[in-house]
Amino acid sequence: MAYRLIVRRIWNAPVKDIRCPHLCASSASLFSRAPSPAVSVTSRRNVSFSVQDQEDFTERVINSSLPVLVDFHAHWCGPCKILGPRLEKAVAKQQGRVAMAKVDIDEHTDLAIEYGVSAVPTVIAMRGGDVIDQFVGIKDEEQLDSFVGKLIEQ
Repeated sequence: MAYRLIVRRIWNAPVKDIRCPHLCASSASLFSRAPSPAVSVTSRRNVSFSVQDQEDFTERVINSSLPVLVDFHAHWCGPCKILGPRLEKAVAKQQGRVAMAKVDIDEHTDLAIEYGVSAVPTVIAMRGGDVIDQFVGIKDEEQLDSFVGKLIEQ
């Protein structure tokens, strides 16, 4: 996890903020030139986000114009580690028609209590701040696709 954070900070850092004293002047110029036109630069749209606090949850989930899947999980939960990537894949298939919020129950116990989460993983489907559907435990990819599809159709 720490490795990913370090890589993300370096990758997203502006070129002017990168300091490398071991490079000679000629190789330092490699960092200052613009990418060639042949290189395609595309941004990857995140299909999910981690909830930071109650205010963030209200803004990004309750007030969302899109339907939202809320994944209540814990870092110590084995089934959560299996379900998480499956959920992200099912949400990604919908190409922006649904969002996914990840809520760590150890960090946001108040949200878990508010939504009656008694076991993890628990996934709640929400639209306009209202709970539409939910499930507890692991589902296979077909079941997840069906669950997400029903949320979008409603």
